[in-house]
Amino acid sequence: MSEKKLRSQEWYGRKGKDGFIYRSWMKNQGFPHHLFEGDKPVIGICNTWSELTPCNAHFRDLAVALKRGIWEAGGFPLEFPVMSLGECSIKPTAMLFRNLASMDVEESIRANPMDGVVLMCGCDKTTPSLVMGAASVDLPTLVLSGGPMLVGRFKGKKIGTSDVWRFAEDFKTGKLSQEDFIEAEAAMSRSVGHCAPMGTASTMAAMVEALGLALPDNATIPAADSRRKVLAHLAGMRIVEMVKEDLKMSKILTRKAFENSIMVNAALGGSTNFILHLTAIAKRIGVDLDLTDFDKFSSIIPLIANVQPSGEHWVEDLFYAGGLPAVLKEISSKIHTDALTVTGKTLGENIAKAECYDRNLIGTLEQPIKPESGIAVLKGNLCPHGAVIKPSAASPHLLKHTGKAVVFENIDEYKAKIDDPSLEIDENSVMVMKNVGPKGYPGMPEVGNMGLPTKLLEKGIKDIVRISDGRMSGTGYGTVVLHVSPESAIGGPLAFVQNGDMIELDVPNRTLNLLISDEEMETRKAAFTPTKLPYERGYVNLFLDKVNQAHEGVDFDFLQGSSGSEVKRDSH
Repeated sequence: MSEKKLRSQEWYGRKGKDGFIYRSWMKNQGFPHHLFEGDKPVIGICNTWSELTPCNAHFRDLAVALKRGIWEAGGFPLEFPVMSLGECSIKPTAMLFRNLASMDVEESIRANPMDGVVLMCGCDKTTPSLVMGAASVDLPTLVLSGGPMLVGRFKGKKIGTSDVWRFAEDFKTGKLSQEDFIEAEAAMSRSVGHCAPMGTASTMAAMVEALGLALPDNATIPAADSRRKVLAHLAGMRIVEMVKEDLKMSKILTRKAFENSIMVNAALGGSTNFILHLTAIAKRIGVDLDLTDFDKFSSIIPLIANVQPSGEHWVEDLFYAGGLPAVLKEISSKIHTDALTVTGKTLGENIAKAECYDRNLIGTLEQPIKPESGIAVLKGNLCPHGAVIKPSAASPHLLKHTGKAVVFENIDEYKAKIDDPSLEIDENSVMVMKNVGPKGYPGMPEVGNMGLPTKLLEKGIKDIVRISDGRMSGTGYGTVVLHVSPESAIGGPLAFVQNGDMIELDVPNRTLNLLISDEEMETRKAAFTPTKLPYERGYVNLFLDKVNQAHEGVDFDFLQGSSGSEVKRDSH
């Protein structure tokens, strides 16, 4: 054991009344006195289990395996709950509450007697919220993801979350009956775990592994596979050692780690939501990261993993092909292999023995799945602070396109008009959605990949250019420009777009422009009236008052940076 006094002893090592109070009520759970004597590090298990978060509903079972590992290594595991964000359940959007959950995590870790912490997360926002909160405390921390669900099976075909958008279009045009639609629901979600494709949940699991915060294979072992429990057991053993080594988050989350994560996301064709979350984490830990970094480091990595929505297969298949370690091995000449990880070894050491077992699933730098992947960052008079697009999920013929704007002032107008036969729209149009940004919705929902009007779908049109200040599900696809910043609700240029305006998208040259004169732009700006936001109390009011824009990570301005782990005053 390290000579350094355990942090938990600031509670349990007290003499007299203070020690009595801190220990006595804990003993009503049957813990013997020797557990509090200072030779067993207290490991907090930050658990986002919830039946309202179906992706994480198996976490009680997973925590049992985790605790076994902690006990075996000589630690004292104590599980605690925090706010859990179920992507498919929470209205108006889970993103609205990511920062609230991160505050819950931060204060729960800091305020309680723990020496290290394991973050149990899976569903989209549970991972970034837990990592953000923990980063602001900076204890030895290890992330354990819940794993992807098994691939769905429907009418002889493999299906997953990416198929939701296809099913919706087929249902809308009468190609899929109500009975088949219901059957597909059950067929798709047939096991525990989060989404089967490389959506935001799997992207986040890959993000933490690439950052060095998780053990190898964390990103891809299926949730239903017994090896996920083995990983949990090993994570429990390792976090105890991390406490002994004083291996804190700040020693792992270096600039190199963030650059690695960006390159890995490109190799996987990961979610555009990755940008918002990684930026927020960087600002919590004090690493300088901006949108230009995402374009710079994404541009040097092609698509290596043949996984939906950018490829053809599923995260379960990727695990059988060698998992994330095999993908990392293929891009090892580009990434920082000397970056430290939670194993106590470098990333290069972790992947030294990794192998690829299926070249249909994992390509190489010389023979990638697709030549361009990652995230392209656009600039122009329509997005002075930036906008993003995922080229690997877009239609190649639309990556350089000029078309007339079809404008929806908000989500309600879109829903009311999209299937109106009189709507003037064709395959050359550019759909524009306003007021779905951080403040405008509020919470920046995943509505950016707007469904096409029925009359275009009936003509066989599957994609047109779509632009908004909102987000898109990591399982979504299409030529979709997202995160336009500054957002329209606060007077960003997107607010000034009118029906019939010409918009030029040029992904190869990284530009997005509204083709009007500077004088006309200024005239429209002068006539702009800010959106009235009808919220006057509670958390939503705090969100509207303190949230940053998309290019800054949509975090609260007062949460950037760290407050550390010290608590100077006692509770009695």
